[in-house]
Amino acid sequence: MQYDYLLVGAGLFNATFAHQATKAGKKCLVIEKRPHVAGNIYTQNIEDINVHLYGAHIFHTDNKDIWDYVNSFAQFNRYTNSPIANYKGALYNLPFNMNTFNKIWPDVVTPSQAKERIAQQASVMAGKTPKNLEEQAISLVGQDIYERLIKGYTQKQWGRECTELPPSIIKRLPVRLVFDNNYFNDRYQGIPIGGYTQIIEKMFASCDILLNTDFFDDKEKWLSKADKVIYTGTIDRFFDYSQGQLEYRSLRFETQTLDCDNFQGNAVINYTDSQTPYTRIIEHKHFEFGTQPKTVITKEYPASWKLGDEPYYAVNDEKNSALYQKYKALADSQNKVIFGGRLGMYRYFDMDDTIAAAFELCNKIL
Repeated sequence: MQYDYLLVGAGLFNATFAHQATKAGKKCLVIEKRPHVAGNIYTQNIEDINVHLYGAHIFHTDNKDIWDYVNSFAQFNRYTNSPIANYKGALYNLPFNMNTFNKIWPDVVTPSQAKERIAQQASVMAGKTPKNLEEQAISLVGQDIYERLIKGYTQKQWGRECTELPPSIIKRLPVRLVFDNNYFNDRYQGIPIGGYTQIIEKMFASCDILLNTDFFDDKEKWLSKADKVIYTGTIDRFFDYSQGQLEYRSLRFETQTLDCDNFQGNAVINYTDSQTPYTRIIEHKHFEFGTQPKTVITKEYPASWKLGDEPYYAVNDEKNSALYQKYKALADSQNKVIFGGRLGMYRYFDMDDTIAAAFELCNKIL
């Protein structure tokens, strides 16, 4: 059978496109190398708990149309992302707010005192242009917050010293002079009751889907299956690394079922010291206010990436951004394949950004 669209990858970008395309009467074939749909937002039921197998995903957006769209596939709860930082056994609220400042500096109890203390500590950078992430962080929040809550976590996440990372990674840090632990500023926020997988399955309901199917096992065959291809894998691999390899960061997950009803009292706790090898522990039941007799936790370990590993984050430094532009030029020079998603477009996407990008593509070509 010949299709209008071949969709390479069964994540949120292609699912959104597929839903709109099939409503418009288009025939879509989806191929996915993993044994399941939903990409990195896949949730699996373990002990009656919806487990985020590839890291925590909290849906948040300021766009009411996108919020209404995702709510048409599942009911969302009122979950509010309020992560905790654990630095050598001491707990701090995130993002940086008055609760954080008072815990670090017990004599700081008013917003004006917090502003003054941060300004005092940031004054070492007065008149200087930050040359790296460390200097950028200190110029924004001072030495104490940087040392306890930024330095170790960031170095684990990126596998480099903060002095070797560009300041652009943290151009802005949220500093709130109120007692508000809500991590996001977006108007809409929540977790789908029953997990994310159900949403993607509904989006793909009118498509043909082949799981455990690697596009690169027979690239030319798959390219011939449809008039157009929407490809959401790594863009450099599609072009056989002809311009060189882009850099990515990977992750490793250790998931355990524990014989207790509450392990840490919060869905996400970040470990910000450099000695703890993982960056955070996720306790999945708290995303849906679970009361199950057991609990499931996941430790998240950042990892360097090499060919064959799963790429999770683009490394958007100057060198890689320049290399990506070479691949984008190759992509723009042909009209059979359209590149989408975080890997095809080599950028970080929140879930609402992913849907917005897929909508933009739909409006352009459907």
